[in-house]
Parts: sequence; C-alpha cells; structure tokens
Amino acid sequence: MKWKTLTSEYLVKAPWAVLRKDSCEMPNGHIVPEYYVLEYPNWVNVVAFTEDNKIILVRQYRHGAGKEFLEIPGGVIDDGEDALTAAKREMLEETGYAFKTMEKVVDLYPNPATSTNITTTYIAKGGVKVKEQALDDQEEIEVLLYTVDEVKKLLKENKIGQALHAAALFYALYDL
Repeated sequence: MKWKTLTSEYLVKAPWAVLRKDSCEMPNGHIVPEYYVLEYPNWVNVVAFTEDNKIILVRQYRHGAGKEFLEIPGGVIDDGEDALTAAKREMLEETGYAFKTMEKVVDLYPNPATSTNITTTYIAKGGVKVKEQALDDQEEIEVLLYTVDEVKKLLKENKIGQALHAAALFYALYDL
C-alpha cells in the first residue's frame, strides 16, 4: 500500500513549518501529480498532576483558530533533544512546575495524511512549582489547576477543543 515518491519540491521552508509538493505513484500504478506534505517538528505534551492531584491546564490564544483554548502544556522537541527532556523543559518553561515522575503514555500523529510529525504524550506526577514561567516571546499562557472530575466534565462538555490534548487526556484518565 506504500506510495513511491517520484519527485519532491520544497515550496516553503520556515522554522515552524515546511511545505513540500510530492509527485507519487500508488501501488496500482496511478500517478498522483501533486500531493502536499507539511513537515512539522515533533511535539510533546504532558498530562500533569500536582502533588495534591490537581491537573495542570493552560489557557492560551491560538491564532490559527482565532480564539483561546484550554490545553495541556507542551511544545516542540528541539533539534538533538529527546522527547522526555523536551517534556520536562516545556513543563518548567510554561508552568514553572517540576515532577517526581514522568512516563510516556502514547505517540499520536496529528494528521498523518498530510503531516510528518508525531506528538508524544507523557503523564507527570508529583508536580511542585519551583520557579516562575519562562515564556517565549510569542507565548501568553495562563496556568490553571483542576480536579480530575472537573477535567472529565470539561471533556464531556467539549471544552477542550485541541484534538491532540483531548485525546491525551482520555488516554491518561482512562484508568482513573
């Protein structure tokens, strides 16, 4: 079922997204002359629990959708960085929290039809605030704490609209 790439041409090469146009041949011989692929860096996100078992969510504006979202913390895995290191770094930067434990829950593909990246989700426990946020110049993030029941209600009421974050929460809260 795998397609054979005949040609590739880069249309956009920017720090956060690369757009490529491929010409492909399907196994049945059909030629797809223009197939567009977004090359994003891999991401991490974290379902994080504080010492007193509250879940850390963040609220931030997302320009693509033009509105604020309630999300779990996370971000891009930097070049040469492994996913676990990125998850710990992102938690410190976005929330100021450090954790006793952090373990991988799942790898998800945001949109495998047109995107190359993977999002790795971690569950973190025993969080303690150890410093203030250290945000990038394009970030404005409000840190919020919720009980497990409150987060389940937010999910049920469709108040967590970022699909990867909702999926990560469902995975992490499945056995709770």
